[in-house]
Amino acid sequence: MLLYVDAQYASPYAMSVFVGLKEKGIPFDMQTLDLGAGANRSADYAATSLTQRVPTLVDGNFRLSESSAITEYLDEVHSGTALYPADPKAKARARQIQAWLRSDLLPIRQERTTEVLFYGPSNAPLSTAAEQAAQRLFKAADTLLAQDREHLFETWCIADVDLAVMLNRLVLNGDDVPARFADYAKRQWERASVQAWVDLPRPPL
Repeated sequence: MLLYVDAQYASPYAMSVFVGLKEKGIPFDMQTLDLGAGANRSADYAATSLTQRVPTLVDGNFRLSESSAITEYLDEVHSGTALYPADPKAKARARQIQAWLRSDLLPIRQERTTEVLFYGPSNAPLSTAAEQAAQRLFKAADTLLAQDREHLFETWCIADVDLAVMLNRLVLNGDDVPARFADYAKRQWERASVQAWVDLPRPPL
């Protein structure tokens, strides 16, 4: 398999698929694209990726973009660690969490980009809009994370990585985050598959 990712290894969506491949124990190669230079808009990449975004997975003659679609595909066709809960309702809930994190909380994503995670914190304070988004995040996390659970569900799933990424945008920047959620994000960050992404050698910005 071949996985197309961004040249800075900073895309949370590429990270999610990378972690999924690692958890499944699937051998794969990576190809980086300089998104800042518009490499994803080249004719060659357009012929490979329907959305012209990263990540895109190439599996033989099959090409697939959009991270949650890729991780669902991997879970359906490969053994190894399950990326989604087996129970249909729990799986639907995990997909809901992924979709929400990708479509909401824009002020956090804008003011605490993934550069915070992989290059260093921002000195700028959160805006009022970002503070409000953070409170929505914490309220949802309080609903989703049972007090006595290490993960969102009975066992780890890929949605844990996505939620930890969003929380760590704040945690690793030194913003105020309730201790229970900060501890959860730290535990998820220590997972070997996540650390394999964190430890990738990144070029300077």
